[in-house]
Amino acid sequence: MEAYGARLRAAMDKRGPLCVGIDPHPHLLSAWGLPDSPEGLARFAGTVVEALADRVAVIKPQSAFFERFGAVGVAILESTIRQLREAGTLVLLDVKRGDIGSTAAAYADAYVDAKSPMFADAITVNPYLGFGSLLPVIETAARNGAGVFVVTLTSNPEGVTVQHARDTDGRTVAQRIFDEIAQVNAGAEPFGMVGAVVGANTGATGHDVTHINGPVLAPGLGAQGATAADLRTVFGKDLSRILPSYSREVLGAGPDVAAIRDAAERVLVACRAVIEPDG
Repeated sequence: MEAYGARLRAAMDKRGPLCVGIDPHPHLLSAWGLPDSPEGLARFAGTVVEALADRVAVIKPQSAFFERFGAVGVAILESTIRQLREAGTLVLLDVKRGDIGSTAAAYADAYVDAKSPMFADAITVNPYLGFGSLLPVIETAARNGAGVFVVTLTSNPEGVTVQHARDTDGRTVAQRIFDEIAQVNAGAEPFGMVGAVVGANTGATGHDVTHINGPVLAPGLGAQGATAADLRTVFGKDLSRILPSYSREVLGAGPDVAAIRDAAERVLVACRAVIEPDG
């Protein structure tokens, strides 16, 4: 399979720089008039697939909201991933896994090995057991044309304690992670398969994000407070690798398929105006 960086670049060029999450919160199921049950979950996910799978570059199911229904929820997630990929959308599975050794390798086999029924085009991972703990996932993903997005700078107040702590060389922990990502991606064209997750609602970070030569997933837009205009505050002038991510701002328009599509188009237009001002 073609390298993830190339596949993501092609998808963003064709469909636009947008990721939409599938986050079936109980209150969102209720707002759609659906029961908080596996049946409601399946209908919710199926509606998002119908509305967006053939028109959005990346769709990001949040695994936790499927897992809470046990085995049947995981089966619905597996089916959703398959349907999205068959429709041509890249699937970024939000699982934020992180472990060491054989356990990390097992997570890799579950999510970024093309032989797995849960294979996703990319997953999110947590680096705070040390960046080296992610190598089994990165290596398996690279062999299978998949990607890895490393949670690096989040907007929650609790994250500051770890992410902004300084190493003996003066770098913050987050900056060290950016630098490690840059080493993995060095020389890749059009960019590497390891990305970073940086909240679009973090404000000016004081960190160098531009050198990682990989995609940057930017959640926190819409319901979490950030707007497309905030992307320049957080990421500076070069936004070519930024992948804005919305969830409730788009899903809140449901359950009407046309309304979901209209909401996705509105946020895409807003993002393009900032990311591609001369496009």
